[in-house]
Amino acid sequence: MVESESSSAAESQSFLRQHWNGWKEFWADRFSFLENYSRFTNRDKPLPSWSSSDVEEFIASDPVYGPTLKTAREAANYGAVGGVLGAVSTGAFAWKYSRSPHGAALALGAGAVFGWTFGHEIANHSLQLYKLDTMAAQVKFLEWWERKSQ
Repeated sequence: MVESESSSAAESQSFLRQHWNGWKEFWADRFSFLENYSRFTNRDKPLPSWSSSDVEEFIASDPVYGPTLKTAREAANYGAVGGVLGAVSTGAFAWKYSRSPHGAALALGAGAVFGWTFGHEIANHSLQLYKLDTMAAQVKFLEWWERKSQ
């Protein structure tokens, strides 16, 4: 009886509502990693800021997640360098050939995004990030920082 009621409720929903519910489940599955950080971002009182010395202290104290966090921080440097190189090169290219300030500004922004993306891809392969669980290391650091700061 319950099954027939639920199937009739599903039939009574519009096509768009059923389609939306399917996509909502699809994207909720794809962005489930956000739940890992929700207990740190949805707090009444935010976590205090940490410094690089705090991160280095965690890296030295945790033999499992410390090296992974250190590698993830190195990968961020790859992304930053890639972003700067991409922004400067595409901005200069656009300025050289168009002399358009708004075109150069758009090229600067797009080049920064592309360079950051390529930098992270290079880091992913050269530092073998695909073998590491960097999200778990970041969550462990946030848990450690939460305990230490209270």
